[in-house]
Amino acid sequence: MKAVLTVKHLTCGYSKEPMIRSISFSVEEGTVVGVLGPNGSGKTTLFKAIGGTLPYLEGIIRYQDKNMAAIPVKERAREIAFIPQFFSVPFSYTVEEIVIMGRYPHKKRFEPFSEKDRSVLEKVLKETELLEKRSVSIHSLSGGEIQRALLAQGLCQEAKLLLLDEPVSHLDIGHQIRFLDVIARMSRKKELSVLVTLHDLNLAALYCDTIILLQDGKIAMQGEAEKVLTYENIEAVYGTTVIVKENPVTKKPNVFLIPEKYR
Repeated sequence: MKAVLTVKHLTCGYSKEPMIRSISFSVEEGTVVGVLGPNGSGKTTLFKAIGGTLPYLEGIIRYQDKNMAAIPVKERAREIAFIPQFFSVPFSYTVEEIVIMGRYPHKKRFEPFSEKDRSVLEKVLKETELLEKRSVSIHSLSGGEIQRALLAQGLCQEAKLLLLDEPVSHLDIGHQIRFLDVIARMSRKKELSVLVTLHDLNLAALYCDTIILLQDGKIAMQGEAEKVLTYENIEAVYGTTVIVKENPVTKKPNVFLIPEKYR
């Protein structure tokens, strides 16, 4: 498969203190890559560097065959969509207005939305199950619906690479599954490449083709869920006792936490 994103020997952090230390990985076309790790392991720092908001000290980040730092901002916005964990909307835009903002990188200044833009909007609203909410104010939505609206905006952008920073950590399990089902479906259907940080190991096992496990700014392990999410790796990185069993339906690893009184 072709690599859409390639990170080589990346070292970055704040001031001269590195949080990420010489890590290398790639995101192949049409795959979902999950980044896991304890708080403070460097997940958000890594995303800031890839997203261009944090300069890096060493290494290189390449999108397709281009140095990410050399890609003009507008061109990068057409190719890469970033969906934050939290999003503040100061005005009472409707869902439709929020979603179609994803078309701005494709437009000239003051250029009106075209028939193609409207067609993309309709498809995305349907794919994210937001057609019935299109005229509703973004402020009246639930947290899960807001996250889906932000995802819809990224999909409306028609980006090739989607960066998701802990998109489901504050959602209930119903909205978590609904959100990640859309991601998985779009990855398969449109060859969308996804890099996502997650806290839930079981969700990562279910939805990620590849998992990167960070520890103290370095990659402790990377590969398929069966290779990475072993009880030995989890206990070493997270410092807690777990049992890992096979999910009887998906055949993926399922992590069970063990409270202190049962150890």
